Amino acid sequence: MKTTKLPVKPDAKSPAGAQIRYIMDGETGNMIHSTVPPGQVNKGCRLKTVSEFWHVLEGRGQIWRAREGREETVVLEAGVSIDIPVGTAFQYRCDGDQPLKFICISMPPWPGDSEAEPVKGIWKPTIG
Repeated sequence: MKTTKLPVKPDAKSPAGAQIRYIMDGETGNMIHSTVPPGQVNKGCRLKTVSEFWHVLEGRGQIWRAREGREETVVLEAGVSIDIPVGTAFQYRCDGDQPLKFICISMPPWPGDSEAEPVKGIWKPTIG
């Protein structure tokens, strides 16, 4: 059994460009808190072996997802939850004047940054 607290400062950056704070990890998955600053457009990517669930805590943005011939763009705002199944291409951004903050759960546990394969998204990234 584990108990954790949200770190005050980010632990790292995701391959797409979000600031991340590690919350919990275990045999079946892990959980992070992600922050995307206002105006930031992250890089597009595709996950090779993990699926993710996201739950938006605050802020406003959009996520584009594409998989098996299906494509959609969804508004991300407080209370919205989405999934990113294995093999889904995605790109996301913060549209508001406040940071976009969400919880992300990876299943199985995140194996490392090489998990995220770069793809061309629908927006021009604002980060390198």
